[in-house]
Amino acid sequence: MNVDRESLVARQVAEIIIGYVDFLEIPDEDIVNPDNAMQMMEYLAAQLEGLEKGFLRQLVDAFYAIADESTGETREAVRNIPHGFYLEEALAADDPVRLAELEAIRDARD
Repeated sequence: MNVDRESLVARQVAEIIIGYVDFLEIPDEDIVNPDNAMQMMEYLAAQLEGLEKGFLRQLVDAFYAIADESTGETREAVRNIPHGFYLEEALAADDPVRLAELEAIRDARD
């Protein structure tokens, strides 16, 4: 598969995930049951962590690219998806030094 095509697919998947997360974060309990939303977010997190690492890297990069093209709250919300799902940590699972760096970044951010 050609790199441009893979990037396009990663971007499309990122846009689907953004819509999914946006819907599940609706604060109106009459629209989305908070317990069900949490279960679906946990399911999504598990599925994302299980992706092939090369594709996951492209997906994370796609989130950042989409965020850079967005403004205001949308920019922050999209940029927070890789953070909220620990995707950088999933990518660095075999690299203790990078995991330590990510932990320090997370501690400073949270």
